[in-house]
Amino acid sequence: MEFNDQKKEVYKLILLQTPDIIHGLLSLTVETDHVYMNLLESAPFNIGQAKEYQGVAGNLVAFACKRSFECGFDGNVVFTAKTKLINHYIQTLGACIIFGQRMAILEREARFLINKYYNS
Repeated sequence: MEFNDQKKEVYKLILLQTPDIIHGLLSLTVETDHVYMNLLESAPFNIGQAKEYQGVAGNLVAFACKRSFECGFDGNVVFTAKTKLINHYIQTLGACIIFGQRMAILEREARFLINKYYNS
């Protein structure tokens, strides 16, 4: 499990008004020169056309980019995408393919996502 692995940092996205409702989860591992996203999940009620909130996954990815900057990695985030989501990640996150299903978000796109979701 993600939470039991001491090398992984696990975060949840909640609303302050309803802290018991988890809208999304993120698991990260801080590597030597980047942050690796092990897990990115939106709650079932935040997936698809009838989702309750838009941008849950984007918000969590922006957080991963922010964490990468905090670690001195220039916002670099790496993850392995499900095949059917590769084009979606290219279009919505500005991710690029490293090889196969391995993708990365690099500094320029990381700054864009942070500014979009954190207004900083």
